[in-house]
Amino acid sequence: MSKATRILAGTIAVFAMSIAAMAADKNPIVGGKEMFPTKNIIENAVNSADHTTLVAAVKAAGLVATLQGPGPFTVFAPVNQAFEKLPKGTVENLLKPENKETLIKLLTYHVVSGKWSASDLRKEIRAGNGSTTLKTVSGGTLTVWMKGKNLLLKDEKGMMSMITIANVFQSNGVIHVVDSVLLPN
Repeated sequence: MSKATRILAGTIAVFAMSIAAMAADKNPIVGGKEMFPTKNIIENAVNSADHTTLVAAVKAAGLVATLQGPGPFTVFAPVNQAFEKLPKGTVENLLKPENKETLIKLLTYHVVSGKWSASDLRKEIRAGNGSTTLKTVSGGTLTVWMKGKNLLLKDEKGMMSMITIANVFQSNGVIHVVDSVLLPN
């Protein structure tokens, strides 16, 4: 094999490995759509078919501009089915203009300042001897712990929620998809 052929073969091999690495490092899929780390929380959330109720609530609460801001924010984002677990009529009632302050409190209870990856949460749990407490933007607290490899959240009402998709990184923070709505006192 000539020197030129070896160089060409080496270049092709490096190119093929680069393509394989890019394919292995895909962006997460949430609600059937790819989430891009270059987009902000709102730009990604509006594309998730699993978060249409959350997006409608964020719009009704007037929080779109905030969640498009620089952050960083960690959002525990309930899926549509999580909202369906609430008592019948709750979501419709929360979306009424006269309940905007209650809606804002509920939604900001799902947001923590800073960019908390699953790895960061696990480190804090280990440092806290099995759990850690996060202060939410609304002023409330969430308790986080692990059960096996799963990260679980307990709200102020004592209800549990599990992170089902972790580390959906955004340009202004991170989203962790959760299976239940978190309720403040």
